[in-house]
Amino acid sequence: MPSLKEVRNKIVSVGSTMQITSAMKMVSAAKLKRAQDAITQIRPYAGKLREMLENVSASVDASENVYARTTPKLKKVLIVALSSNRGLAGAFNSNVIRKTNSLIKGDYAECEVTVLSVGRKVNEVFRRTKYGILGSDLPHHTNELYDKLTFDNVAPVAQQLMDAFTSGEFDKVVVVYNQFKNAAMQTTVEEQLLPIVPSVSEGSSRTDYIFEPGKEYIIDELIPRTIKIQFYKALLDSFASEHGARMTAMHKATDNAKALQRDLRITYNKARQAAITKEILEIVAGAEALNG
Repeated sequence: MPSLKEVRNKIVSVGSTMQITSAMKMVSAAKLKRAQDAITQIRPYAGKLREMLENVSASVDASENVYARTTPKLKKVLIVALSSNRGLAGAFNSNVIRKTNSLIKGDYAECEVTVLSVGRKVNEVFRRTKYGILGSDLPHHTNELYDKLTFDNVAPVAQQLMDAFTSGEFDKVVVVYNQFKNAAMQTTVEEQLLPIVPSVSEGSSRTDYIFEPGKEYIIDELIPRTIKIQFYKALLDSFASEHGARMTAMHKATDNAKALQRDLRITYNKARQAAITKEILEIVAGAEALNG
């Protein structure tokens, strides 16, 4: 059995850890509220834009829409993996890494795959592999996006992804991220950013649209902006999921620390009781020896 001092030190150590996890839980809860409001507000807008984008793409010839360009055989794929800059968020980052590796070895096993990491945790894993972006025009470190997550800061990165696609550097661009459901549930998804997949209506012919002010304006202005919105929405989803996952992880860690501290106090009391009993027995034995 450990000594009283060792158990007492463990109780103090667990108490300090519990204070840290409890504080991190409250911080993530406060940040989650803002992040959840942001993703809740943009989802209907982004969803309607994506629906409109797919419908318009079905009405525009593939030769006119550079963002709908497809190749007979997929050769070069860019996977944009969205993680966080910090850990202590349960399986949040490992799920993205696992999903990315699954795509590399599964769906895109015969392709030349490149990984763009948004978030320090994914970057730490893939920078040591052949899949990390090194020597490319695309940004390798995009961790600063989370410092101030606004559309104006995200748009340049999305534009670079679009430029890389239209120039033929990549045949396909997909985003892997955690989609926010609620504070306790996040789903790791793969979302195709480029090329745009035209909407296919079952049992009906393609709808003809009248473009105003013109088809060129729609292709040059509306479609790129919609793609940027989709990328921004994915980042907001990931950001909200991160704080939800961290809040849940820290809540569980705090509960575990409380349970551990309770068990240690029981162990301490038992050890203390045993020590007192031993001292009493020694005193009684000594008194009997003197009387004898």
